[in-house]
Amino acid sequence: MKKEGHPPYQDILFVDTATGDKFVCGSTLQPEEKEVYEGVEYPVYKAAITSASHPFFTGSQQFIDTEGRVDKFLKRYQKPKAQAKKPVDDKPEEKEKKKPAPKKKAAPKKKKES
Repeated sequence: MKKEGHPPYQDILFVDTATGDKFVCGSTLQPEEKEVYEGVEYPVYKAAITSASHPFFTGSQQFIDTEGRVDKFLKRYQKPKAQAKKPVDDKPEEKEKKKPAPKKKAAPKKKKES
């Protein structure tokens, strides 16, 4: 491997901006800011979401509806109540009579010999 082709691998202090949690992890990031954590100075990378604040890992469900987007969607695609209920068919015999006859299978095409 070429020495100049790869960024240096170092320990980085990741700070969750939502919860303030901090953890050290190896990375090739090159942040400018530095901070002392547990007596050691590390480069700092501020992350908006980490495992400490993500709903999948915390188990909390967050529902964010900005500008009523969900209501707007439901209003647009929800069927009216009159169409949602189908009338009950009293005479099933008439329905059977209206079925079209099954189609006949087409004969296979013959290959032309040259």
